[in-house]
Formats: sequence, C-alpha cells, structure tokens
Amino acid sequence: MIAIDTNVLVRVLVNDPQAEDQCQLARDLLMTNKAVWVCRVVLVETVWVLQSTYKFSKNQIVGVLEKLMEHPGIHLEDAAILDSVLTLYSATNVGFADCLILTNAQHKQLVLHTFDLKLSKVHGAVQVGK
Repeated sequence: MIAIDTNVLVRVLVNDPQAEDQCQLARDLLMTNKAVWVCRVVLVETVWVLQSTYKFSKNQIVGVLEKLMEHPGIHLEDAAILDSVLTLYSATNVGFADCLILTNAQHKQLVLHTFDLKLSKVHGAVQVGK
C-alpha cells in the first residue's frame, strides 16, 4: 500500500489541461498500486481545491467522495464515519471540514464547542459563550 497526497488525488480526479502529464502520472500510479491510503487531511484539502480552484458544486463533491468510498483500492482514513460526514455535509450549509470535525466528536460521544455560528446550529455542536 502507498499513501498519496492532495496533489496526486486531485490529478486523478480532475482532467486539468494545465497538468496533463501529472494527471496521467497520477492515474498510472494508482493503476500500478493495488492499494492506496488517503488520510483525512488530504480529503479536506481535496474538497477545498475542488471547490475553490475547479468550482465543483457541493453535489459534485459528494459524488466524488462517494466514488472514492466505493473504490476497492482506495482506503480512506475514518472510512467508517464518512457516510455520516457526507450526510451532514449534504443536508447543511456547513463546510466539509467542519462536518468531519463534528462527526468525529459525535463518534467519540462528545459535544463540539465552537465559535462558528453555522456549525453551532447543527445538532451535536454548541456555540461557545451561549
């Protein structure tokens, strides 16, 4: 098994005409390795890049993440809770990273305390100072 970083994962996911050679190298890397590990930080960064650079919609991002979860050769950190993260992300106006943070806290049966107003309105989170 190998681990990949955000740049490699994004190149696998996006046909970037500015980086055709890197896209092909990244895809070849995945094809020649039977198992690839992706940590949660890479997932958070990938969502950010897909939104900010490639202007993916939330629905497109959810679709990409679902395909990654289903891929037999891709092993995602926190895979057991990613369904819950995606459900929360799809149903709220909270960002992916915050959904991951909240879901991790809930998984540990903790209440998340935050200054983030949007996040504090989601079940399982409370606003600090209220």
